[in-house]
Amino acid sequence: MKDNSVKGRILFFIVMAMTLVLSACSSASSPSSGNGANDFYSKGRPVTLIAPAAPGSGWDVTARALNTTLEKERLIDFPLQVVNEPGATGAVSLSQLATQDKGDAYSVSITSTPIMSNYLRGDSKYSYKDVTMIARLVTEYYMVVVPKDSPYKSLKDLIDAVKKNPKSVSIGASGDDRLPFALLVNEEGGNPQKINYITYEGGGEISNALLNGDLDAAVSGVSEFRGQVEAGNFRGLAVTSGKRLGGVVKDVPTASEAGVDVTFGNWRGLMGPPDMPKEAVTYWQDTIDKALKTDTWKDFVKKNQWETTFMKGEEFQQYLNESNSDIKTGLQKTGEIK
Repeated sequence: MKDNSVKGRILFFIVMAMTLVLSACSSASSPSSGNGANDFYSKGRPVTLIAPAAPGSGWDVTARALNTTLEKERLIDFPLQVVNEPGATGAVSLSQLATQDKGDAYSVSITSTPIMSNYLRGDSKYSYKDVTMIARLVTEYYMVVVPKDSPYKSLKDLIDAVKKNPKSVSIGASGDDRLPFALLVNEEGGNPQKINYITYEGGGEISNALLNGDLDAAVSGVSEFRGQVEAGNFRGLAVTSGKRLGGVVKDVPTASEAGVDVTFGNWRGLMGPPDMPKEAVTYWQDTIDKALKTDTWKDFVKKNQWETTFMKGEEFQQYLNESNSDIKTGLQKTGEIK
């Protein structure tokens, strides 16, 4: 009996040791482990990734690129669904996030400069200070385009026409994309307040309007016009980057090369609701940091002519404050706010 008892105890300890090893291996292989968010994302509950504009917009392109990267690289082990929430250049979606999702860990959203400019213009009650700013992902530059058969052969041709008779030139832009073109006109001595903007929700709608002949020119993020430039339907007059971009827009001059000394980029990032649990914020910051280093993400960056500019924590908050100040100055310069 004594021998059997000893053997039983030995067998018990062997089984327990194997259980612990298997448990440790399972934990180490889980994308959610080691980041303090096990109480949230390891349970497999679906998460919503919001693109606060229509399909084809820069927000939509960014959301779907991030979603694809996270899933393809197996960095998450829960369902992640991209949901479009268009309206008022992101203001509608921001209002819902700030008021209805407070404290939630299961809704995150793409964001960018309109979260500042909408508030500064008075178009939104909420700003980046009213939500949880998680991380900055990329910077995208703007491109001014015209139809392939447009009489405007250069950026200066277009701006000269706007200066001479603003009402005769229709410029397509989403709400916040008006600012870079206003700065271009302002730099050439024109009156930004007289520009004949036709406002759309996103790049997809603008492209359709330009193709249908409803617009003379348009401005938006490079990724939103890249396909039409590649197809030969649009001609790029200028990009607002400091140096020429590559890929299908490699022949498009910078605004400075085109004779108008303006450089202006649009950051994009990820935000969550106000009072989002700190463990959830840390989870997303760590997971995004991994995602942006993968080949899948780098392919998206190359394709869309983005620049990966990851930031989090205090560095990101300082950048947000500085960017908000710069946008305020730009809106004052172009007469959109006092």
